[in-house]
Amino acid sequence: MERKAKAATQTGVYLAIVAAILVAANIISYGAYKRFDMTKAERFTLSKGSAHLVREGLKQDLQIDVYVTRGLPKHEAFIQDLTDLMNEYEQASNGKLHYAIIEAKTDEQRAAAKEAGLQEAAFGEGSETGQDQATITRGFMGIAFKYGSEKEAIPMLSPDQAQGLEFWITNTIREIRDKADAIDTKIGVVTGKDEIKLTDANLVASQGGRGGGPSMRALLEHHFPFYKFEDVDLKGGDSEINKELAGLVITQPGKEFTEKELRRIDQFMMLGNKALAVFAGAVNLKASDPAMKASLNTWGLEKLLDGYGVEMKKEAILDWSRSMAIPVQTQSGQMMWFRAPGILQLQEDSRFDEKEQILDSSFPGFFRLPELAFPFPSTLVPHPEKQPEATMKVVARSTPKTTVDVSEAIDMKFSADWKPKGEYAQRAIAVTVEGKLKSAFGGQEGLGISAPAESADKGRILVLSASQFLANPFARSGNPPPMPPQMAMMGGMGGDEDLLMLSQPYAQKYLTATILAFKNTLDWMAGDSTLLAATAKMFGETNLTYAGIEKPKQEATDDEATLAKKAEEYRAERKTVQQRVQWTLTLLPAALFAVFGLIRWRRRESARENITLD
Repeated sequence: MERKAKAATQTGVYLAIVAAILVAANIISYGAYKRFDMTKAERFTLSKGSAHLVREGLKQDLQIDVYVTRGLPKHEAFIQDLTDLMNEYEQASNGKLHYAIIEAKTDEQRAAAKEAGLQEAAFGEGSETGQDQATITRGFMGIAFKYGSEKEAIPMLSPDQAQGLEFWITNTIREIRDKADAIDTKIGVVTGKDEIKLTDANLVASQGGRGGGPSMRALLEHHFPFYKFEDVDLKGGDSEINKELAGLVITQPGKEFTEKELRRIDQFMMLGNKALAVFAGAVNLKASDPAMKASLNTWGLEKLLDGYGVEMKKEAILDWSRSMAIPVQTQSGQMMWFRAPGILQLQEDSRFDEKEQILDSSFPGFFRLPELAFPFPSTLVPHPEKQPEATMKVVARSTPKTTVDVSEAIDMKFSADWKPKGEYAQRAIAVTVEGKLKSAFGGQEGLGISAPAESADKGRILVLSASQFLANPFARSGNPPPMPPQMAMMGGMGGDEDLLMLSQPYAQKYLTATILAFKNTLDWMAGDSTLLAATAKMFGETNLTYAGIEKPKQEATDDEATLAKKAEEYRAERKTVQQRVQWTLTLLPAALFAVFGLIRWRRRESARENITLD
């Protein structure tokens, strides 16, 4: 009895100590809350760029009013995440940013929300019991910003789409800051060369033949108004380029650049702290041409780029491993693969080292983007010896299973008849040059234009040889030509139905990443790459990969039956791995727990056997 009483007393003391520890831990944690984000993309914490913006970039106080509608479980979870995020903004700002969570219940609060630019909406949530019931409520779910004399708003947030929340908040802060503090970032866009214009409506399929929706420039000016675009017509090189521009953008031309025009561009770059982004290559396709016939021409750009150490070859890259392929079922039930090897789909691949990496997601322009499409690239060859004081790097390559075509006319349309020809090799399609730049013309005066032999300060150059990187290739080829004004009243032409049908999945899968890649490149050109991590949060976590399983490769001798067999074997191998992982996760924890229990049982039995009465 005495032993039982002693054991009970000891147990009571231990329980009291454990309870005291738990109470103390809860009291401490209530006042000292800290989260640890272990995700690669900082998915659940404020990125360093956003923190830097509110800590170093604000000259005045910023007030943020977050209007919410409570009462629905889905909303409560979203509001908690939003509150956690706003806490991190406030803590990072060193007292410059203040926020308030407001549930607009009174007429005065609702009027204030509408005046701030928010939209009232109806919110609903279905019953979890499976019955035909739903909870409907009206209210606000948006954010109002006030900085100095400027006001901005995110009119409505969707609790169903929390992804990218930091991106939109940070960009709105940057927008209102730049307005109030009169900060302008001007980017020049070279025009007058029959180029693929940023104002062309070639991103999505035309609607009833009456235009192809928004343009790249319209989207950027709407969502990222802190960038101001200025057309730069070189006009034969008779005048200097505006020195206030942060950089120049060149898109795929359709007319030859003169030496005098190229010297003006070089003169601009030698000013120092300037940037040049060339989204152009040797592969040219006409707009509204359903045949998608390509010709090869570099339009004189190769003379400028070669001087900067980037050789542009007059050849088209055809990738047989990472290019677009669409399976189509024939009337007999067989699968036929239609390919477009000239449209590359590139992802970062951990199996490749730095010198072979397909997509370098550490480059600011491609930062953490999961996948990008590169339509109709041509080969680039870097020559770092021409820029000894700069760093030259390949940031995008084709796969090793790539051939080239140097024909005068190349059919780039989808076809089941594509067959690889020539030697396989990996080709560079995007190259960066950063640092003190040597003049493309050696600093020698010519045609009345002079420039120093070396830039006054560090500069940045990107050459991306995919000629339609900033367009939707299927919409551009499939959309009908613009109608003359006198015929517009008769209605537009329909365009190519097959290409316009293909343009829709292309837009859904790639355009968001393309737009963000261009926006990131503008950040890099302006020397402001701090907000790239926030941009990366527009995308979800990447899917799990099967590092030990390679996707089936198409050989030149493969027929449709062989391709179908390879695809089936690949799916079967993936399924085997999935089942192995599933059973491992199911059985291993239970087995470890059982082993732990056996060890504990044997220790207790051993202790009992060693008990003595001494």
